[in-house]
Amino acid sequence: MNEADIDVSAFRREPNTILRATLRLSLIYWACMFVADSVLGYFINIDPVESAPLKFVLYGLSALMTYAMSMLLFRMRRLSFVQKALLNFALSAVGAPIYTAIDFMNYTLCQYPKPVTFDPVYSGYTLIEGASQLFGWCCLFTAFLYHFEVRDRERRLAAIREEALTAKMHALHYQINPHFLFNTLNSIAELIKEGSGTQAERMVLSLATFLRTTLSLDPMHDTLLADEIALQQDYLAIERERFSDRMTFTIKMPEEVSDALVPSLILQPLIENAIKHGVSASADPVEIALQASHQAGRLRIMVENDVPDDGTETILRQGMGLGLRNVAERLRLRFQGEANVSFGLVTPRRFRVAIDLPWRSA
Repeated sequence: MNEADIDVSAFRREPNTILRATLRLSLIYWACMFVADSVLGYFINIDPVESAPLKFVLYGLSALMTYAMSMLLFRMRRLSFVQKALLNFALSAVGAPIYTAIDFMNYTLCQYPKPVTFDPVYSGYTLIEGASQLFGWCCLFTAFLYHFEVRDRERRLAAIREEALTAKMHALHYQINPHFLFNTLNSIAELIKEGSGTQAERMVLSLATFLRTTLSLDPMHDTLLADEIALQQDYLAIERERFSDRMTFTIKMPEEVSDALVPSLILQPLIENAIKHGVSASADPVEIALQASHQAGRLRIMVENDVPDDGTETILRQGMGLGLRNVAERLRLRFQGEANVSFGLVTPRRFRVAIDLPWRSA
């Protein structure tokens, strides 16, 4: 994308809008000139009512002249600032005598059949007045073009940022599935190795259903917290094939919180980590507890799990690995610093990850 593309893109997309805006601006500009000239004429004993028809014709023709000047300025929009300034001076210098001639001929027609003599002093004032008004219009229209170029540039940059954000969110989203898939396939392999073919078969079917659901989710769209938790329960049903004897999952959530909106699959890495660092690493019964609450316009979600005594240092050192970094980065991109993730031990054998984000409900 080059600068020329940015300059003309708005005009290519909305030519009628630009044209109407230019005509409205021209109408407002010359209406202001009409009023200002009438007010000034009143103070030098020129009747504003009697002079109105003459001024109406003068400013009407001047508006047509400035429209032609505007088209030329638009065609020369790629010039540098200095070149544009010189062009504005040149157009004003060329247009001022035409403005003066229109004023003189208009006055002559109004006075017909009375003879009219050429007054160089009055014509000189008219020449200066015309040059000032035309130069003012040229500067105003140059700023008008710049406004549309800047607005279009901002729109394009916003679109580029949105595309980049979408691509990054998709990349983070799809990091979840391989991570989860590898863990689950390892679990299935272990079940087969242990001779638990029936359990492995159920796990494969559950895995297929879970992946079909997760792959259909759009990372740029939010989901109900209740649906997100239901999806994690489907995931835990897969893992329960391995750890049914020592894994429990509890949920503590008020009814009103179930309608809260959260990024899709935002809990998946946290539940995976609870399985990996809690259930898989311990021979003792492990509880995974999920709590959600609405506090002062914020949604707070906590995932806790028991950990073995000898695994706490590893967990803290690794910072829960890719999963937690993924969650933190997704929330940073999605909420632009208005959400955060914290984690740590709440007791020597209890680990907690807390997500705090703005409250939004369906």
